[in-house]
Amino acid sequence: MPAQAKEAKVEASTSRQASPPLTERQEARRRRILHASAQLASRGGFDAVQMREVAESSQVALGTLYRYFPSKIHLLVATMQDQLEHMHGTLRKKPPTGDTAAERVAETLMRAFRALQREPHLADAMVRALTFADRSVSPEVDQVSRQTTVIILDAMGLENPGPEQLSAVRVIEHTWHSALITWLSGRASIAQVKIDIETVCRLIDLTDPAAQG
Repeated sequence: MPAQAKEAKVEASTSRQASPPLTERQEARRRRILHASAQLASRGGFDAVQMREVAESSQVALGTLYRYFPSKIHLLVATMQDQLEHMHGTLRKKPPTGDTAAERVAETLMRAFRALQREPHLADAMVRALTFADRSVSPEVDQVSRQTTVIILDAMGLENPGPEQLSAVRVIEHTWHSALITWLSGRASIAQVKIDIETVCRLIDLTDPAAQG
């Protein structure tokens, strides 16, 4: 696997290593906060996630919550990364079955999309947070991007994706996130999302050096 792909996987799995590692107790507290955020968002969407309520639900002091997540946007973007990480674990237990890399990635992304579809309020809250995120939230946004990249690379199942394939992965990632936004806003049906995802995933086969040869 080339340096770019290895780097994406390493960064996704060590996304919090830039800061001092959390103790077991701190990690448990962080898990409670993310769970509370997801629960509140699932019930009432973006507006339902209020920092004071998150603190109360996760049994942490409000000041402690702000030390972990400086704002609601930071919290919800981190919640999306956590949800994607959970999806990735589920996908690994039942890998896609398509014959080509393009088919496997399309299947994977549609499975992830349908998981979000089952929690529309949560999906809307997380996507709105990504949309509102400014530069201060860049580390959290980068974690979401890296996690999505790793999910796509795993579905491809290629040991040595080349530069053009990695570029295709980025375009697919952008399309998937855009599809979420258009579906959540009512501007695209699930059927249209599926067509768009399958179409953009063809870039993988088009950029496969073996196919070109």
